[in-house]
Amino acid sequence: MTYGLSHLYRIRSTALVLVVATLLSVVSCRSSRTGEFEILGPVDETDEAAKLVQSANQDLQQIKLLYNKNEDKREEIKKALEANNADEVKKASNDVIDAINEGFDFGKSAVDKIGQAADMKINDDYREYLRLKEEALKKQMEAFEEDRQAARTHRNNYDPKNAELRDKVKEEFQTRSENYAKIMEKARDLSHQANDLVKEARSKEQTGN
Repeated sequence: MTYGLSHLYRIRSTALVLVVATLLSVVSCRSSRTGEFEILGPVDETDEAAKLVQSANQDLQQIKLLYNKNEDKREEIKKALEANNADEVKKASNDVIDAINEGFDFGKSAVDKIGQAADMKINDDYREYLRLKEEALKKQMEAFEEDRQAARTHRNNYDPKNAELRDKVKEEFQTRSENYAKIMEKARDLSHQANDLVKEARSKEQTGN
């Protein structure tokens, strides 16, 4: 059976009218109370979230550079305390404070970006991954706050000639070092949970489960 062009146009026109009518009926059901049209279907913002995460990673890379540059400072402070070298204690402590202050700016920026990405319309597994990574980063910042407070105490209060104050400062250094290690362990646990979540999600995709 053959059709002329005019007949084909009528078929196409009829089909188009049916499609438009169907869409309008869906919209009218969703927006009949407001009198306004609404966007149909969910919006996937994964690409936008990924850009934020990429920018957050750049902030974290800067923190890593600062950490690598100053990773020996805590040991320097410890040795200076053991040697009762006030000048070295204050110098190393001040270096630690400056590095942590700079790192905190990058850390806050990264946390904000990860939080924004997690609030977007993304896959639930991806959102949970970002939440865990955000919590891990917050824990890391909490740990470095222990270092910053200890360094401030050393810089401002250490006096090797005052035995009581000297021992108090050394004791605080030990306590905050232990707190640092405990909090960082929690941060690592959260980060491992996030990584395991990714592995599990990828495994499900591969197996189709």
